[in-house]
Amino acid sequence: MPRYISTAEVDRVIASCDVTTPRGIRDRAILLLLARLGLRAGDVRDMRLDDINWREGTLRVRGKGRREIRLPLPQAAGDAIIDYLQEARPDAACEQIFLRTAAPHQPLASSSVSSIVRLALERAGINDAPSRGTNLLRHPAATGMLRAGATLDTIGTVLRHRSVDTTAHYAKVDINMLLHIAQPWPGSASC
Repeated sequence: MPRYISTAEVDRVIASCDVTTPRGIRDRAILLLLARLGLRAGDVRDMRLDDINWREGTLRVRGKGRREIRLPLPQAAGDAIIDYLQEARPDAACEQIFLRTAAPHQPLASSSVSSIVRLALERAGINDAPSRGTNLLRHPAATGMLRAGATLDTIGTVLRHRSVDTTAHYAKVDINMLLHIAQPWPGSASC
């Protein structure tokens, strides 16, 4: 079974952000988007204010192959974006939402988004993560959706996969959930 970080570790990563600083406010919003929607670094890098429909509570994501989809914007992620826009985003004439905290205030690069994940892992004391970039948070996002009852087709739509086989890679089976339904092996000693 491939390794990924647990939901509790994801929560520690998000909580590691110092929300008393502009950088921490920005990073928390980014981490929530990555962890709850399984976004890619480029999705976050390219996100614009007009991609968010506040009334409907949706986020437009333009992904690979110029495919566009509207996803439900989780409340915590939406609130974190509002905090960033009101409290921490530098004044700049950029269309992108997330900017560098140091001047010149330019849009983040994809590598910067990955660095946010890497630094949050360090702050959270997670040293044994199987990877250090944004894809690390796609696994628990998919697994969380699966645990909540979403189908692989639904998860694939959110993650913008073309194949259910690709989605199955991210949405790994939860061994603890299987233990509750597993039957004894025929002919084995009773428990």
